[in-house]
Amino acid sequence: MTTAASRESLVAGVRAGDRRSVAKTITLLESARADRAALGQAVLEDLVASAGSAVRVGITGSPGVGKSSFIEALGLHLVETRGERVAVLAVDPSSPVTGGSILGDKTRMERLSQAESAFIRPSPSGGSLGGVAARTREAMLVCEAAGFSVVLIETVGIGQSEVSVASMVDFFLVLLQPGAGDELQGIKKGVLELADGLVVHKADGEQRAAALRTRSEYAHALELLRPASPSWKVPVLAASARTGDGISGVWESVRAHREALSASGELDGRRREQARAWMWSLVDEGLRAAFRAHPAVSAAIPALEAEVEAQKSTPAAAARRLLGSFLEM
Repeated sequence: MTTAASRESLVAGVRAGDRRSVAKTITLLESARADRAALGQAVLEDLVASAGSAVRVGITGSPGVGKSSFIEALGLHLVETRGERVAVLAVDPSSPVTGGSILGDKTRMERLSQAESAFIRPSPSGGSLGGVAARTREAMLVCEAAGFSVVLIETVGIGQSEVSVASMVDFFLVLLQPGAGDELQGIKKGVLELADGLVVHKADGEQRAAALRTRSEYAHALELLRPASPSWKVPVLAASARTGDGISGVWESVRAHREALSASGELDGRRREQARAWMWSLVDEGLRAAFRAHPAVSAAIPALEAEVEAQKSTPAAAARRLLGSFLEM
């Protein structure tokens, strides 16, 4: 099949909601091979006009908080009760050996992965800052073009900056463990300022009382912060994926947030700002690739790295020499 025919076939398949076509397109976008990545970008160009209507939700939390079980419970609620089509872009930690996903969320969301109206795509983070894969934004647009009405993005949640995921979603949700204590689990103030909603997870059984105390503590903490939006007061909820309690309430908060920001015009403004920031991040990515591929730069890197490691040159001086080589092109 020619590249043109393959492009047309993938575009048609994605628009028809074919999950295999969606998966193949995302694979192309994530490919390290220039020709395959270019084909993926070409397909995306044809699809982008059909994207943008889904509700985008980013979900983060520290390891062990139960992100996958929570997302599966929320996804099943949306598919079975609300009649939504749900795509989950689950970003796993990368193997330092193969670079691939270590955990594989399809094995952790078995029930949801079997639903006809759901699509789960685990992708390796590749060490990306913020715990999201480098092509998460593109994958999100492909899913939207395929007709998925809700896109859930699960981050690694390893304590790195969460700005990157908050900059691509409509609603940024932070999951918390019961029993926050005085230190509020060490959650950074910046993460709380980014959050559109907080959920104390595992609020069941013997942990329910601790979860309710934690919810109260975070509600008080949020009162000390300036709201990110004048149209929205960040809720602190309690939920349990095991029992299903509180899951519907979480979705109601997402819907209420969307209605409030749509009415004020903030949602459109947020989407426009996200698109602009995404463009510049791709410019930065392209410049970095061009810089490293420059013959004079690539030839000089090994010696300059050795000088810096041996403290024979400062990092600043080495950087200036590399930039000088690049700018002399």
